[in-house]
Amino acid sequence: MNSTPPVLVVGAGPAGLVAALTLLQNGTPVRIIDKDPNPRIGQRGSAIWARSLELFNFLDVPEVNDLGKPVPVIRSYRSGTLELMTEYSIVPHMEPTPAIPFYVSKMIGQQLQDVILRSHLEKFLCFVEMGTELRSVEQSNEGVTAVLAKNGILETFNTKWVIGADGAKGIVRKQLGLTFLGETRDDARIVVGDIRLNCVGLDRLHWHQFGHFKTRGLSLRPTDEIGEDGWQFFIFGGDVDLTKAAQSEELVFEIIASLIPTEITFTKVVWMSEFKANIRMVNKLSEGRVFVVGDAAHVHSPTGGQGLNSSVQDAFNLCWKLALVEKGLANKSLLETYTAERLPVISEMLELTTTILNQVVKAGDMTIPRNPITFMLGVNCRFSNIVLDEFAIPGKPINAYGVLDEGNLEAGDRAPDAPNMLQVGGGKSGMKTLFGLYRPWYHTVLVFASNHADATPILGALEAYDTSVVRSAVVLPSSISATSIAPPADLVLVDQEGHAYSAYLVEAGQTKVFVIRPDGVIGAIVHGVEGVKKYFSKIFVDA
Repeated sequence: MNSTPPVLVVGAGPAGLVAALTLLQNGTPVRIIDKDPNPRIGQRGSAIWARSLELFNFLDVPEVNDLGKPVPVIRSYRSGTLELMTEYSIVPHMEPTPAIPFYVSKMIGQQLQDVILRSHLEKFLCFVEMGTELRSVEQSNEGVTAVLAKNGILETFNTKWVIGADGAKGIVRKQLGLTFLGETRDDARIVVGDIRLNCVGLDRLHWHQFGHFKTRGLSLRPTDEIGEDGWQFFIFGGDVDLTKAAQSEELVFEIIASLIPTEITFTKVVWMSEFKANIRMVNKLSEGRVFVVGDAAHVHSPTGGQGLNSSVQDAFNLCWKLALVEKGLANKSLLETYTAERLPVISEMLELTTTILNQVVKAGDMTIPRNPITFMLGVNCRFSNIVLDEFAIPGKPINAYGVLDEGNLEAGDRAPDAPNMLQVGGGKSGMKTLFGLYRPWYHTVLVFASNHADATPILGALEAYDTSVVRSAVVLPSSISATSIAPPADLVLVDQEGHAYSAYLVEAGQTKVFVIRPDGVIGAIVHGVEGVKKYFSKIFVDA
């Protein structure tokens, strides 16, 4: 590893950790710092939606899905009683399909997520430098000079790139002079935190809600991450002095006891904070060699559970591109597509979460059911100038935050999964899923072809590209004889059950090529060789 890493990541929350891990998996050394002396505690943003679970799969971080718990069913009670009033799920129902392996949204606290991600960084001998603060950045065409402070000692650190993942109050955005326009909502204030308590008559299978949003209310979600008696709590309502409550454990105990008419044994408040909905975003996501991701770039109401998910997706989008530029395989202009692709998504996300917030305020209920759009499977960049689709009908309206439409698939959409693919040829055999192929450090070229001859010219064209960043897989229909297969691809897969041909909308006998980007997005859908060359000319130097 180089003595001076070419990338400095500022902030070690989920966005910063995902940025660092994506770069490290691409072979790009990273230095990551955080101004807090100790890792942050607390559940904080705990909802992980389907698209983010796919991202963690590509990053080979299965623990987020494995350790996360399904969102509990919510129980709401009549005022002043434990008499059940309503029972419902906040999460829309999604039918499992072969194309969507992660159809159950999960809850996992940010504190545990951070532990998981740091453990993956440490496999690359990359360790978060806690208690290290960025004071300033200055940049030139050649690099960035950062002034850091630790234990009162200043350090001048020269690097090539800086990623600001240092939150809404962080310094990176301010150093770049980016705007952060929007509004602060005083009608949606809550105290959120983690607490340990035992409550007679309250089970740990459900998410419990008491009182009223507009006057005095409480939401309690059980979470064993805090302890066997651990809960994430939300206190809200105009009759509560929320600022005072956020500073007093005793007042929190008093409010909870006033809303749940049963015997309660309090242990302690583990962490809490007053939250006020700020709805803001930057005008652009980078300036020169410095970038912002996550809360450093956009903040909003937590009512849609989109914030942390959007943050890690920012980091993933940026860092596969940054790695290619740092390797000298792509021009710096590729980095301009980070803003171009993510800013429309973030803008629509803010509209979505604000709409949900308005519904919550109007209904006086924090836990109204969410729209399927929150799964984020329809988030796309069809409008991007680096995606290529030779099959799409031009002129159609584009919604960057659409709902997944399995009857339509275009370049810029998420790539679907397909299980039970039989790997053949090259002396190897076994079962594969398409999601098992996609990784952050290479493009995957899927060649759907009915025979060897149709795939050969496309595979020949791929020989011009660096095999460390472009891999190929021929996908053959179930009707083909496995013994007759010999295309010189990295992988040859027989779609035994037809899931790939169905999900990718490929007809029998048709030759169709999909280029899957390192972030699991379809970069191109083309007929053959010329389309593949045209796509990669948008990505690679001299391609």
